[in-house]
Amino acid sequence: MLQITNLTITHKKDLRTILNQFTFSLNPGDKAVIIGEEGNGKSTLLKLIYDETLISGYAEYSGTIRKDGLRLGYLAQELSEDRKSLTVCEYYMSLASFFDLTPRELHEIARPLGLPDDFFYSGQSIATLSGGEKVKLMIAGLLIEQPDVLLLDEPSNDIDLDTLVWLEHFINTCNLPILFISHDETLIERTANVVIHLEQLRRKTCPRHSIVRTSYSEYAGRRKHLLTRQEQIARKERAEYNKQQERFRQIMQKVEHRQETISRQDPAGGRLLKKKMKSLKSQERRFEKEHETMTEVPDTEDAIYIRFDGPASIPNGKRILNYSIEPLTIGTRVLAESIRLSITGPEKVCITGSNGSGKSTLIRLIAKELAQRTDIRTSYMPQNYEELLDGDITPPQFLAHTGDKEEITRLRTWLGSMKYTADEMDHFVSDLSGGQKAKLLLLKMSYDGCNVLILDEPTRNLSPLSGPVIRQALKDFPGAIISVSHDRKYIKEVCTVVYRLTPAGLIRQD
Repeated sequence: MLQITNLTITHKKDLRTILNQFTFSLNPGDKAVIIGEEGNGKSTLLKLIYDETLISGYAEYSGTIRKDGLRLGYLAQELSEDRKSLTVCEYYMSLASFFDLTPRELHEIARPLGLPDDFFYSGQSIATLSGGEKVKLMIAGLLIEQPDVLLLDEPSNDIDLDTLVWLEHFINTCNLPILFISHDETLIERTANVVIHLEQLRRKTCPRHSIVRTSYSEYAGRRKHLLTRQEQIARKERAEYNKQQERFRQIMQKVEHRQETISRQDPAGGRLLKKKMKSLKSQERRFEKEHETMTEVPDTEDAIYIRFDGPASIPNGKRILNYSIEPLTIGTRVLAESIRLSITGPEKVCITGSNGSGKSTLIRLIAKELAQRTDIRTSYMPQNYEELLDGDITPPQFLAHTGDKEEITRLRTWLGSMKYTADEMDHFVSDLSGGQKAKLLLLKMSYDGCNVLILDEPTRNLSPLSGPVIRQALKDFPGAIISVSHDRKYIKEVCTVVYRLTPAGLIRQD
């Protein structure tokens, strides 16, 4: 059993406490998901549990983590650069347990992941694999090592829909306890039986955590109901208190006025008024005590806010794209024999497909072609944010057009609406979490007034709490969207047209 007691984690750079007095036991059968807004310390917690040296450069902690000889299997969000430089075969041969498994056992690991049996011996460079293929590579590596506990940081990132279904089945049927982070709401709803919610209240100055042994759907519904009920009671009590205070002030003013105007020839009346004032002062102290015991207004992380408006609209009849290519290739490898894609007006198009099928390659080519157009304003969000982000500048500097004081002040307000603290606005972009970088790119699109958005996995790093807000903003976007996604809620709620990329080309999904 993994046991954590009184764990407190503090960020070294701004001395912000991101977790305070956290106590938790991961028991057999637990499928525990960690949720919370971007930058709340989810990945930091998982790294610390696995190996404290992974956070030693930027955070410190107190408390105890008891592992009692458990073998922990950790899936990181990203492979290290030295690992990416290996071939697939070299990667697996670096795992001691690899040589203990029979070909049949390797087949049983590869088959449900959709990997060929010879994948383990491939000479292909890991750096050339798609994002989803890299995730599969790492998951297969974990299974080869046969750990006692699984710590999974975003296992659902970049994997295709078929593998997402496998991942759900794997989590639900795995006999190992699992502690995981995911931004895929559907995956969480279908797998988690424990919810760990990390929050940062009061502009990220007050950490709070909740641990509930229930499904995510039940937790979210119960939490919403309780918060709504608490807010209703709190507001009703405050409204009644304010009315009571207004009546009290009126009585107090009348008594004070009569005290000022009473005739000296009426000492009896003066004594009565003094007695009345003493009673009122006593009543005032009683009101103050009642005010201290009133139901508190719920203290939660405020929802993020973003909208796309201004010049972003697209006329219904305007031709946005009429794209064709024969064949679609990467290097000498043919990905699809023929591509035809036509988009008119403010359509919301999504391209799905198996990992490695060429979705990112295709959308990058489309982005390059549309960037040459002068009649539309396009913006491209790649899977790898570093393609566009300069890590050595601050978020306001990245967003700014002129950089003058008035613009920077306005941009800091915008960043605040996306849950950036004042300290985070002064951090370099390279210090931000994946979700914060994604929000920064979306803000850039909004601020630049783009009317065609080209998005490669736009929701992959957004928390289950931010996701619904971003989806609604993209659904309401008056321009056109061309996207790649495996996020089932995004596809269902935002997209009006869905294509699957196959070796033959794009096939429309009904």
